[in-house]
Amino acid sequence: MAMNAATLYQGTKVNTASPAELTLMLYEGAIKFCNIAMLGFETNDYEKVNNNIIKVQNIITEFRATLDFKYDTAKDFDLIYEYISGLLVQANVKKDSVALNSALEQIREMRDLWKEIMKKNHMYVR
Repeated sequence: MAMNAATLYQGTKVNTASPAELTLMLYEGAIKFCNIAMLGFETNDYEKVNNNIIKVQNIITEFRATLDFKYDTAKDFDLIYEYISGLLVQANVKKDSVALNSALEQIREMRDLWKEIMKKNHMYVR
């Protein structure tokens, strides 16, 4: 019963979120999946590592696909996302937790930057 309520709440949260809030949720999801992958490294559970890195890669791919290049900053964001993607590939192929940690740090920085943008533009109410 509690799981159904949580699922319903999460669905409602996503369905009612603004585009800016959805972007923040994606950053939070990427951080969550990086953390789960890090736990996989700690326990040598490479299936967990692989599955969660792929989830992060999918989020980064979505970010890149939705960039609007009519704005100059999109090029900068794309370069950062490309760098993060490379780190994620390295982390997964070489089972390199240092590369995953570097990707996680970059994603956290991007999330924090996004929060500041939201606050500055009054898109963030929390």
